[in-house]
Amino acid sequence: MRTVKEVSEITGISVRTLHYYDEIGLFRPAAVSEAGYRLYDGKALETLQQILFFREFDMPLKEIKAIMENPDLDRNQILLSQKRMLEQKKERLERLISSMEDILKGENRMDFKVFDKEDIEGLYQAMVSNMTEETKRAIAEEYGDMEKFHQHYTDRALGEQAQKNFSKMIEWYGDKESALDSAANPPGAELLETYQKRLDAVMKKLARKRGRDADSFEVKEIIGEYGFVFGQLYQLQDEKTLLLEVAASYRDEEKMRAALDEQYGPGTAEFFAEAVESFYGKLGD
Repeated sequence: MRTVKEVSEITGISVRTLHYYDEIGLFRPAAVSEAGYRLYDGKALETLQQILFFREFDMPLKEIKAIMENPDLDRNQILLSQKRMLEQKKERLERLISSMEDILKGENRMDFKVFDKEDIEGLYQAMVSNMTEETKRAIAEEYGDMEKFHQHYTDRALGEQAQKNFSKMIEWYGDKESALDSAANPPGAELLETYQKRLDAVMKKLARKRGRDADSFEVKEIIGEYGFVFGQLYQLQDEKTLLLEVAASYRDEEKMRAALDEQYGPGTAEFFAEAVESFYGKLGD
């Protein structure tokens, strides 16, 4: 049997993290000594190894817990999905490396095309199909006709800044197909209102915990619930990156911070940012 300190030294996982894994039921000790110390046997270490393997793919803890608790789930299918996500990142990095090599050779032709013309056309058609006739008339009046708006939309979407934004979307959604699907199929007004009410209710629960330790289990439980609903609303495979960016915005952008504090009480924005970072880690971690 090994103590939690020994397991921490072997794996590089902090004692605090191991304690948290125990609190949420993800990784429990094989036994507890009379003195109250957590003890781990070889089988427990094998379980931890599996957990750490999934964490290498940035899989959320709640998903890992579901996998570990349900042996009938297809782990190979999950790994294949994570493999595709890594391949997407690899392809993007390879494009960037290739572009940098061109710059070093004096051939400055950076290519930020993430969504090509065919992708953009699909997004445009999906957007137009969801427009009311009134909206179409207003757009046609502003741009001259829908064909001119079509050209304007395509030109902007193929531009460097828009392509950088699309690249961010792929990070949020895990792969290009999911990002395109989400952009082409936004939630309906009724569903959107339902999710927003749920997020509002969770945020009110969090606001009532202001002043508590952001690293406490009760606060982490609320953030876990918020993250789950947030991910469902935006159809995210992993809500971590986008939610951390939202948290950073509440901390860094005065207008957003003031708006949240006005709605839920002074200090809520800072507490929300602190709690999200405590639960997910900071951007870049």
